[in-house]
Amino acid sequence: MRKRFNSYTVPPWVKEIRVIAVQFILPITIFQGIRTLIFPTAFDIILLAALIFLALSFHLGWL
Repeated sequence: MRKRFNSYTVPPWVKEIRVIAVQFILPITIFQGIRTLIFPTAFDIILLAALIFLALSFHLGWL
């Protein structure tokens, strides 16, 4: 049986890391988007897609 994830049982240091990540993910995504427009490589596009997914998941509450 799969154990359900409960956000109240997460240690405080994990919650602090999440708060810090939420603050930094949007500026990093914007910078990577500008960098991808100037120097488009396969790695930049994959990294931008991952950052966009991560930003959306934080915004929608998936993580």
